[in-house]
Amino acid sequence: MNIDLLKRLCETPGVPGHEHRVRDLIAAEAASLFDRVETDAMGSLVCTRDGEGEDPERIMLACHMDEIGFLVSHVSDKGFVHVSPVGGFDPRNLFSRRVLVCTKEGDHKGVMMAEGKPVHIASPEDRKKVPEPTDFFIDLGFGAATKDKVRVGDFVVMDEPLLELGDHRIVSKALDNRIACWLGLEAVRKLLDDGRSHKCQLTVAFTVQEEVGLRGAKTVAYAVKPHIGIGVDTTLACDTPGVPEKDRTTELGAGVGLHLKDGSFIADRDLTDEVEGIAVANGIPYQRTILGGGGMDSASLQQAATGAKAIGIVVGTRYIHTVGEMIDRRDLLAARDLLAVFVAAH
Repeated sequence: MNIDLLKRLCETPGVPGHEHRVRDLIAAEAASLFDRVETDAMGSLVCTRDGEGEDPERIMLACHMDEIGFLVSHVSDKGFVHVSPVGGFDPRNLFSRRVLVCTKEGDHKGVMMAEGKPVHIASPEDRKKVPEPTDFFIDLGFGAATKDKVRVGDFVVMDEPLLELGDHRIVSKALDNRIACWLGLEAVRKLLDDGRSHKCQLTVAFTVQEEVGLRGAKTVAYAVKPHIGIGVDTTLACDTPGVPEKDRTTELGAGVGLHLKDGSFIADRDLTDEVEGIAVANGIPYQRTILGGGGMDSASLQQAATGAKAIGIVVGTRYIHTVGEMIDRRDLLAARDLLAVFVAAH
């Protein structure tokens, strides 16, 4: 498994609207795997492998590049940096976090704290309050000079390295959705390494701004007009204490997820049967998944132009939208293998 690529993807900062560093990394990897590598007007990276024949079937994978983060909204005279979230945070997971403020001139390490009194002098009522994401601020240690280094609109990410835990687990910030970026590259690499070909025209779109409304996938899908659209993403793995079994969505180590429904789309029945049959025939472990809410790029692929058959291929992730997102590498490899075999079948 190419863990070095996953590490570089996860540790490269890129929030909605500021995915350029991630895009540059992917473009360098994609150059030898695709016939064309292009960037559209919104900033999505559109990578295409040509099919055979005059009018090949068009298959599109959507792998969003953006991670949740913040944009700087204000810098106080004393140098405290206030932020506006881009993506959904649970504020319970934001206390005392190390962050990276990214500017054109360079990146600055800092700490994120919540407004208010420390526990030593806080009232019992204050201790029970859960602040909103906008109640947090960042201290870079520069004092008043911060205003000369940071501007409104600069972006902020969590600052934590990727870790390998136990025998099979990987922990990092931004696994949502850099694992899909990894899959978009590694599935094609496996296809080639295995000596397989495909008749379809394959487009792997590394999309922007998914975390704020599936935006990048919409424009790419209208341009590509796929017959089959596959959203590649993470999903919840709530196989942890305090969550009823019926709400767990997926279980770590149980295989790639076939994502059938969420708040934005319902997977095509025939396509689901085909993907499931391929998994069974090739001994690839899988689990069916449904998410009560939320959305993914599959919806944009399904609804673009005259529409497409769509499904989600997902990897269950514990502690999602935190710096401690956790996956099982066996699930990731199952997703890679399933995507490679599916493309080869077309």
